[in-house]
Amino acid sequence: MNSVMKIVKTRNPGEKEFHQAVEEVVESVLPVLDRNPQYRKEAVLERIVEPERIIIFRVPWMDDQGQVQVNRGFRIQMNSAIGPYKGGLRFHPSVNLSILKFLAFEQVFKNALTTLAMGGGKGGSDFDPKGKSDNEVMRFCQSFMTELFRHIGPNTDVPAGDIGVGAREIGYLFGTYKKLRNEFTGVLTGKSLGWGGSLIRPEATGYGSVYFAAEMLATKNETLEGKTCLVSGSGNVSQYTVEKIFELGGKVVTLSDSSGYIYDEEGIDTDKLAFVKRLKNIKRGRIYEYIDKYSEAVYTEADPSLDHNPLWDHKADCAFPSATENEINEKDSMNLMKNRVKLVCEGANMPSVPEAINIFLDNKILYAPGKASNAGGVAVSGLEMAQNSMRLSWPAEEVDQRLKMIMKNIHQTCLDATNEYGKPGNYMAGANIAGFTKVVNAMLDQGLI
Repeated sequence: MNSVMKIVKTRNPGEKEFHQAVEEVVESVLPVLDRNPQYRKEAVLERIVEPERIIIFRVPWMDDQGQVQVNRGFRIQMNSAIGPYKGGLRFHPSVNLSILKFLAFEQVFKNALTTLAMGGGKGGSDFDPKGKSDNEVMRFCQSFMTELFRHIGPNTDVPAGDIGVGAREIGYLFGTYKKLRNEFTGVLTGKSLGWGGSLIRPEATGYGSVYFAAEMLATKNETLEGKTCLVSGSGNVSQYTVEKIFELGGKVVTLSDSSGYIYDEEGIDTDKLAFVKRLKNIKRGRIYEYIDKYSEAVYTEADPSLDHNPLWDHKADCAFPSATENEINEKDSMNLMKNRVKLVCEGANMPSVPEAINIFLDNKILYAPGKASNAGGVAVSGLEMAQNSMRLSWPAEEVDQRLKMIMKNIHQTCLDATNEYGKPGNYMAGANIAGFTKVVNAMLDQGLI
């Protein structure tokens, strides 16, 4: 492990998010390497941490004032052992190589767990769509795709949306790809329903996370009925996490964005959630506007000087971190434990720091790592690819049923791996081991490439 991490840190200096993601996986799979000496001989660890391809490019575009702006675009094609590269595009000022490489690395194992034929990739830009007009977003997306189109395709690399890339951005990107290639193919997922999108795709990550949580609770003969839940974020994943928890009889009391968070002790019901969807998806407003409509709720402004996030310091049964990476630190995990939270299910990618994860595991809290619990989004993206290939559109009930079955299978796969390697209940180890073994076996089958 030390030798691999030394190589990773030497070759990728300063990329702390990538180092964190690699270290978590490497630590989990050491028993697999001990049991399979050929893995060490074939240097599978050294190979799997190195992206197959990294593409970095300039993205010039013109704003509404006629001023030329320049951003940087990325695509990390991490691993294609089990299928074409698959992973989202993120448009956010924080985007850099470290974040995208950690996301692409995680995506490899997440996609392997879905049982669908998808490799792992990730991409995006440091462009910030917040506050931009539709025309500015369109011009940026068109410029971005004039380079990206050379490197993607339905059998090569199929990007999707992520933070800052929703239906609007996917539409502009797809239109440019179609014009440049003169073909209508399923090269992007997350498309609108009228031209190749899949029902349940917007809901998939949030729904899938809750389905996974329900499977975990079932191992303890419990359900979400009557459970109080903390949810961070207020975007797509968070919205549909709230929706499915409410459907299954739970109560969500928090939502957040970068400005702060709201705490609604009465719970966020169907009407309140509909307001949040209009606020965030149409008005593109801020979460503090929630209290203008629902005065019984309490808003707390984000305070970067604090050593913890007070959102995680409320009495609850379950926590669903669904905003961004490393949003739960060690102090937050102690607060969750103090408040008797019995389940943490990650809707975001790597939202818990390693110290927090250790606290969850040491205290027997049911902990679901994002690569397992938020795999529902990419799973339905895979189903969208299948529908595009067949020129068919499945009804919502069929897609939802397939999603539920995929999440059930992922849960069982993780559970089986934990039992096989003597780590019962450790879903992080189970997810890493199961995803890792599938990918490296495919790599070995295909030779030294």
